Amino acid sequence: MSTELKKFVMWGSYCENVLEKRAPFRQVHLENIKDMYESGKLQTIGPTQDLSKLFAIYVAPDIESARQLVESDLYWQNGIWTDYEIHEWNQVY
Repeated sequence: MSTELKKFVMWGSYCENVLEKRAPFRQVHLENIKDMYESGKLQTIGPTQDLSKLFAIYVAPDIESARQLVESDLYWQNGIWTDYEIHEWNQVY
């Protein structure tokens, strides 16, 4: 079994009225993604300008581990993120 870490690109969607609905979870969500970033499990994350989509790059040994990182987020668990796609990414540059 390989312990090599891979990169996974995630595109997701936000719920309607995201600014209001995310408010109760925002601080814990931000602390969580900061911890993941600092521990190397997350390279980047953020919304599109219109707040309809989000983009992230996770670092994990396999796609199931990457899915667990997404699904452990309060935004996923509370319906702020309504769906997502995740794909292994081969970074060239």
